[in-house]
Amino acid sequence: MIGIREYHDHAGRSPFREWFDKLNSEASRRLQAEEERTERRRMKMALTRDFRETVQARAKRDPAFRKGLFSDAIESYLSGEATLGKELLRDYINAIVGFPRLAAHTGIHVKTLHQMFGPNGNPTTSNFSEIVAYLQQVEGVRFEARPVRTTSRLRKRSWLHRAIRATSTVMSR
Repeated sequence: MIGIREYHDHAGRSPFREWFDKLNSEASRRLQAEEERTERRRMKMALTRDFRETVQARAKRDPAFRKGLFSDAIESYLSGEATLGKELLRDYINAIVGFPRLAAHTGIHVKTLHQMFGPNGNPTTSNFSEIVAYLQQVEGVRFEARPVRTTSRLRKRSWLHRAIRATSTVMSR
């Protein structure tokens, strides 16, 4: 497996960090999510500590990126991509709260929290809810779940609706 490290020129600057910092918050989050997916699939490119540090530094100084990272983590988790959601949430926790502070608040041992958000982790609903509630309080946001129809379901329904309408038109003639 190939590890990716940031290149630093002779002046100590990182062209990648400069480019990453110029991205808008949504593009940065999408890049991070894609890097997480790549790591999860164990492809040729692995996410390294340097990239994680870059993401965490951006989360600490950019409120829009931080809120978006938190939002993407919750959305991924709830939409069935639990592994990605846990990885994004782990990055968010490391950058903003830290696992020791989260452990102190929740009463869950630090090692247990690390395992929950690890690749094979499976947090209980009550633990996950308590953690998300605390993180919402820290961030000053509140998430709401609302049903949204997916486009594939809408297509099926419109196809079915057209078929029923055509059948009823033929029968009425």
